[in-house]
Amino acid sequence: MVDRYGSDVLSGDWRVPKRGRATEASADVGLVVEEVMTDFVGEIVAVDRDLGVLTLEDRRSKRRTFPLGPGFLLEGKPVVLVPPVRLTAPAKATRTASGSVAVHGATARVARASRIFVEGRHDAELVEKVWGDDLRLEGVVVELLDGVDHLEEVLARFGPGPDRRVGVLVDHLVKGSKEQRIAAQVEGPHVLVVGHPFIDIWAAVKPDRIGLDRWPDVPREIEWKKGVCAALGWPHAEQADIARAWKQILSRVDSFADCDPALLGRVEELIDFVTSGQE
Repeated sequence: MVDRYGSDVLSGDWRVPKRGRATEASADVGLVVEEVMTDFVGEIVAVDRDLGVLTLEDRRSKRRTFPLGPGFLLEGKPVVLVPPVRLTAPAKATRTASGSVAVHGATARVARASRIFVEGRHDAELVEKVWGDDLRLEGVVVELLDGVDHLEEVLARFGPGPDRRVGVLVDHLVKGSKEQRIAAQVEGPHVLVVGHPFIDIWAAVKPDRIGLDRWPDVPREIEWKKGVCAALGWPHAEQADIARAWKQILSRVDSFADCDPALLGRVEELIDFVTSGQE
């Protein structure tokens, strides 16, 4: 006898989504996926483990950043994207991040009396990322100023001399600026102040390393870092958000090639100054 009403629609697992249940997939660079909330389709061009985000680039070279996890389609099937597994350790580098010849097995030199001062933590972290190996080999310590306004006071306490040279890296050292006036007051035979033209050390990282043609223009009345984060669609309400944003930017720096030449020459100049003529 023919069942004129068909089978029971509730007899199977009616809760299974039309495309099937999501499965876990590795967010490998080069994979093409679709973000279901925005229908944005693109190739994975970058994955940031620390921030838990990935960047997609569509066929028009437009880039968007999304959180890792559920909400993606791979070949029409729902997936939960997770960071790719690192399978092998990198081979020993023959060059340091600054481009110097790597000296494997060398121990750090006892710290010199001379110092390099930078304005803030982000400056110090970028200098360490690129020149850290060289600084340890030369025994040069980098210290924080927490703002150039404290420079004169810091130098008075430090007491520069022939064997206690001081190199200072300053942000936005341009003609007519406050920074230039302070530098002119403290410079001498044992103190060298150099700077880059960027309003903040973030901008010394080449913008294409985070998918930009240029760093955003931020109105003067808005704090520059927060303005950059807002333009990029990154959280910026709290200091922790700014710290995470810098972590993402810094993660794109592997060597001197990722930084603007206007910064590179200045740091090399400072290292030469504080080590010149000293054993």
